[in-house]
Amino acid sequence: MSEGTRTDHGEPVFEEPDGTPLKRVMGPKLLLLFVIGDILGTTVYSLTGQVAGRVGGALWVPFLVAFVVAFLTAFSYLELVSKYPRAAGAALYVHKAFGVHLLTFMVAFAVMCSGITSASSAAQGFSGDYLAAVVGPDVPGWAVAIGFLLVLAGINLRGISESVKINVVLTLVEVSGLVIVVVFGAIALFGGSGNPEIAPDPGRLVQFDESSGPFFAVTSATALAFFAMVGFEDSVNMAEETKDPVKTFPRVVLLGLCITAVIYLTIAVITSTLVPTDLLAESDGPLLLVVQAAAPWFPAVLFSIIAMFALTNTALINMLMASRLLYGMANERIIPRAFGSVLAARRTPWVSILFTSGIAVILVSSVTIADLGGTTSLLLLVVFAVVNVAVLVLRKDKVEHAHFKAPTWAPVLGALTCLFFALPITGRPLREYAIAGALLGIGLLFWLANQAIGHRGKADPAAPEPLSK
Repeated sequence: MSEGTRTDHGEPVFEEPDGTPLKRVMGPKLLLLFVIGDILGTTVYSLTGQVAGRVGGALWVPFLVAFVVAFLTAFSYLELVSKYPRAAGAALYVHKAFGVHLLTFMVAFAVMCSGITSASSAAQGFSGDYLAAVVGPDVPGWAVAIGFLLVLAGINLRGISESVKINVVLTLVEVSGLVIVVVFGAIALFGGSGNPEIAPDPGRLVQFDESSGPFFAVTSATALAFFAMVGFEDSVNMAEETKDPVKTFPRVVLLGLCITAVIYLTIAVITSTLVPTDLLAESDGPLLLVVQAAAPWFPAVLFSIIAMFALTNTALINMLMASRLLYGMANERIIPRAFGSVLAARRTPWVSILFTSGIAVILVSSVTIADLGGTTSLLLLVVFAVVNVAVLVLRKDKVEHAHFKAPTWAPVLGALTCLFFALPITGRPLREYAIAGALLGIGLLFWLANQAIGHRGKADPAAPEPLSK
């Protein structure tokens, strides 16, 4: 190991032989659990009802469309992460493709914001209907959500190894909750042992919201359902902490997508069949309604605790991603080097962790869970569209090692579909654009301040070499 790298305070950072000061602790199994745990989180446990409120009873349709769009973009990410296995994700790829520092910074900030808004929505889901089923409705949800985020910050500061181990436990708990929903839901559908007061209605599976029509019902719901797809960007930002990322990422991410697609579609069918759409639309704990409809004898408190663990998993993963992204960009000298500061003992990016946690606390105090989910989706769709274009531009950049290559049609269709679902024509609420604009405005001010005080960390701010090598 080398002692050549030091933190801003002079402490040595011991680097691995491949040049990263982060620990490579994630093998294929841990990465697969990371991807599955990330995708199976807030959307299925808390936002399914909001999606149903937009589409109607045909809840499975927007999730199917979202996964098709996600698969197209996944091919682009897999080509890029196996070509450039470093912890900066979309920002790294965009900078290599276009070399425009402001664009690079805004993409990085947008991805960071998507992780923070995702974690914030998980925090609100944690402190909503599920918490009320455990401790009653009198506990102030906003205080619980803030405390929840502070605990996650402590886990994140503790270290990636500890965070990933907690992720494994939480993912297993999360999956157990979905198994309960699927098993009891199937029994209720085919065995007739559910709640006699709520009769299953398969006819809802082909019913669309009448107020907007089938097309806009699906597009609006898909725009929100795409919230589930944060797993791509989250996972590639763990590239420097994954063993043999060039070989590991393609097979693991595609397998994770297939598994989660099957689970989402199954849950969507069961949920819509068992629970009336109007009840789903009013709840941020929709799966609790499913369990109560399928197996009213099952303890609501127990399932709510499982759901709260699942939401914790999503929030932890997204806060890990956001902090590692800032760390990676600081090392690439796109943002102040202070964000690359690493605790000497724990080797975790402490400045980035505290910064992202602070923004999350502000969001949970001021924005609803549906708007947080929609804003996350909007930010990601724009970033994914740019990444799909970047992969085509970077085909001219050759690397010495073998890597995954996406079929050309995939990024082309990926860019077009991502741009479409980011447009207002889909029925996306305008307030989501306002929230996204406010967050990106903060990023722009951050960029301008960085330029003004001369903390760019480069002699030539126009040269993209540090990210292009």
